Amino acid sequence: MDTEMTTPNPAGSPAERGRPSLPATSAEVTNTLTHYYRGELGRMTSWRDRIDRTSNWAITVTAALLSVSLSTPSSHHGVLLFGMMLITLLLMIEARRYRFFDVYRSRVRQLERHYFAQILAPQAELNSDWTLPIAASLRAPRLLLSQAEAAQRRLRRNYCWMYAILLLAWILKISTPRLQTDGLAQEQARSWGYIADNAALGPMPGFIVIILVAAFYAAILYGTLHRGPDDGDFIHGEAHV
Repeated sequence: MDTEMTTPNPAGSPAERGRPSLPATSAEVTNTLTHYYRGELGRMTSWRDRIDRTSNWAITVTAALLSVSLSTPSSHHGVLLFGMMLITLLLMIEARRYRFFDVYRSRVRQLERHYFAQILAPQAELNSDWTLPIAASLRAPRLLLSQAEAAQRRLRRNYCWMYAILLLAWILKISTPRLQTDGLAQEQARSWGYIADNAALGPMPGFIVIILVAAFYAAILYGTLHRGPDDGDFIHGEAHV
């Protein structure tokens, strides 16, 4: 019986030659994970820096508008209302950036929680499927948070305080006679009608402006106090951003 002699092709098939070589030993896997962790940490840090820049812009805008509005009686209270709108725009921009940051933060936390922490202090109840979410995210990246959820997180962290400062300054502006152009010597407003008149914005009556501001801040308060189903990194008392 004739037998056909075949010689192995050391270079492999054309399809195999086009594939990148995968780690074959535990040392190679460890080295790959280390470099991957550093890459994800760098991307997370980059998006974190973008978030901080937006927060710095919001703080600068708040301080500047407070200075303009309260420095002279001729300054209109609408400057503070404009500041609330501008802070809302910056909050929306920051929420969008936070959604991208959260993708990389989630990958980094998976590695830290299930790999590096296991090296430092092994636990018997380690989840063996912890790599699956990372692999799925790498194959089909998707945002983990909605725009509203991201905005709520940033609102609780920083923006609620800026909104509160602007609101207090606006109330002070419309209720303090010395901050009005009429130049009254009294320290406090003596009637609600006086406050409503000062809150007028162009053709819009003051009481409507007050109602709109109250409704807006009711939404801000709800967004600040309402908490959704966060993961373990957002339990009260744990470090998070």
